[in-house]
Amino acid sequence: MKKLFLLFLFILGLFFSLWGFRVLNSGGEYESIIINFRDDIEVSQLSSSWGEFQNKLHLNSEFSAPRNIYVMEGDKQTFKQLRRNLDKKTLEYIEPNYIYHTLEIPNDPGYSEQWNLRSINVEQAWLDSKGEGVTVAVIDTGVSRVPDLAETEFVEGYDFVNDTIEALDDVGHGTHVAGTIAQSTNNNYGVAGIAYKAKIMPLKVLGLNGGSVADIAEAIKFATDKGADVINLSLGGSGDSQLLRGAVDYAYSKGVVVVGAAGNENSNSATYPARYNHVISVAATDAVGKKAPYSNFGAGVDISAPGGSDTGLIVQETVINNNQTPSFEGFQGTSMAAPHVAGVAALIKATGIEDPEEVRQILLESSRRVSEDPLNHYGAGRLNAGDAVRLAMRGQISVRDFVRWLHDNGYLNPIFWIDGGTLFLLPKLGMVLGSYLFAWLIRNYLVFNLSLASGMIFGSSGLFVLQGLYIFDLPQWPLRLLGSSIPELGNAVMGTNSLNPFFASALLPFLLVVLFLGNESGKWLAIGSCLGVASCLSISAFMTPSVWGLGSGMMAQTYLLINALLCFGLAYLATRKTGVIDNG
Repeated sequence: MKKLFLLFLFILGLFFSLWGFRVLNSGGEYESIIINFRDDIEVSQLSSSWGEFQNKLHLNSEFSAPRNIYVMEGDKQTFKQLRRNLDKKTLEYIEPNYIYHTLEIPNDPGYSEQWNLRSINVEQAWLDSKGEGVTVAVIDTGVSRVPDLAETEFVEGYDFVNDTIEALDDVGHGTHVAGTIAQSTNNNYGVAGIAYKAKIMPLKVLGLNGGSVADIAEAIKFATDKGADVINLSLGGSGDSQLLRGAVDYAYSKGVVVVGAAGNENSNSATYPARYNHVISVAATDAVGKKAPYSNFGAGVDISAPGGSDTGLIVQETVINNNQTPSFEGFQGTSMAAPHVAGVAALIKATGIEDPEEVRQILLESSRRVSEDPLNHYGAGRLNAGDAVRLAMRGQISVRDFVRWLHDNGYLNPIFWIDGGTLFLLPKLGMVLGSYLFAWLIRNYLVFNLSLASGMIFGSSGLFVLQGLYIFDLPQWPLRLLGSSIPELGNAVMGTNSLNPFFASALLPFLLVVLFLGNESGKWLAIGSCLGVASCLSISAFMTPSVWGLGSGMMAQTYLLINALLCFGLAYLATRKTGVIDNG
């Protein structure tokens, strides 16, 4: 009992240390503050209580008045002062107006071939859909009408940075993104776009130094109200925002598909807003389909698409840093990956699929699965436009409600996220049951107690649910370690599915027996571990016999089975050493 209590304290301490780490690393940058007053209060009532802030508060834009969304320049001290002094009865919430940035890594042009479109099988998709009748909102740095967008249809947009109707691009990022989605195609010039018959709605929310979540949220609402079918968000930051989350939820409720870039920090969590429940979060792959070195992965990543790397860039026609002379430029980043998914979402929408969750399911179900992806580098898999459109045309959506339930419940809250693809429930349950079967074979020599049961679980399956659990902004390896069985400990930190021959053997169970055989409670933990490891290795030998250095064939299978027999033999000998227990 004392050992179990100490184990509980260790796990509790680890949790709080991780939580503290998360708190220290959860802040984003901001230079202003969002104040969302209640919609039912008149401006005259509000201004009377503003006091010293009277001349500092102002509407974020002309679209903010109906919802009483104000902003004010300020830092952390100002934020604290506002929360302390403003009348809370008049408020919905106060939050930092986080600054988000584009999520691309600029590079010199060097590649003219669009390997990225071939890798997503877009030619197959074009046989059935080119995006006709669909509007894609590009919420970015604006979009300039470069020559290779001349035949692309545009609809009314807005510049939320300068509060003007024309949303010209003075950075080049948004034009590049729009080109991936709907570059004019079959025009004997330049390069191609994915949904080249779709319409583009240009919405400028970012400048050279990024942009605020208040502008991004208003652009999402603008796009939704003006008839956008798909929204692309190739941007992100580290701060959570109620205003932005609410805008995403509003778009989703109106049937809009929202696609976001997962981020470029090589971190094991998607950035905001891609991690929100109703955003399809996109990681980036390189020219050979591997995880791009910069791409975020892990918690919140739904799917992967070409984002480019030093070995192959994403090339589109754009403008560079307010120089309106167009040129073909190669960029890389999850910003480049997201519009691939947005473009395919437009192809799906054009087939008549309206429900954003159904579009999401088609994208995920049709993706090319990656067989070994324990760290969730690829989400459901690599984007496959041809299969996505084919699936949409055939209407093969048989488990939509179940998948929707899984998705809605996979995000337990904004902190936790579960990767259901890593949870092999039936094999793990089989390993636990197998350890009990082995125990039944030598039942006359066993005392069934908590120590024995704990040993069988940690030897066979471990707390396997933890392997798929993520805490946003934290490394996931401690949870993989806690969720691993004894044979899996060697590959838990590295994140591979191949078993380490040192851990997947009778060696650790033997050491446990040697150390604890003379201890009354410890011996049953050691014996249970022997039985659990025997079960784990036996089932692994027939299901996934992959061992470092031995491959996944007969040699690995033989190695696992021999060590399973040795573990069972250890348990039998250890129980005989403790004396026969007559269980009736």
